[in-house]
Amino acid sequence: MLFPAKNYVSRQKLAKLTREGKHWLVNFPDCPGCQTFGDSRHEAVEMAADALAGWLASILKHGELPPVPKMREGRSVVAVPVPARLAAVIMIRLRRAKLGLTQKQLAERLGVSQQQVAKLEDPDTNSSLASNRKSHAGPWH
Repeated sequence: MLFPAKNYVSRQKLAKLTREGKHWLVNFPDCPGCQTFGDSRHEAVEMAADALAGWLASILKHGELPPVPKMREGRSVVAVPVPARLAAVIMIRLRRAKLGLTQKQLAERLGVSQQQVAKLEDPDTNSSLASNRKSHAGPWH
């Protein structure tokens, strides 16, 4: 199995939704500096999805990983979806980090170039995991 269930990365992040005067504020406590607001609750949650995607893409571009979630469900908490492409990049990077592999080492295990692994891990690259059949092999064990 490529990503065992215990290593599953959620396709959503939890955010705190609060009323601030006439506006609704959405703050992601697990994502420092990631927040937005809207004129309505609905607009704020829509804006939160864009803010989260931008925040995640930015930290991934800088070679970082998102912090491990600590926030729990509760009152005034909303689940904001993580775009599928970003979730896939995060899963690949987390798994590679857990195994202590560089991109080059992972590429060698997969039988591909380091540049191909870099493309898989680039949030801006429109790469299809399905087209990279070798990535479904078993070097993740």
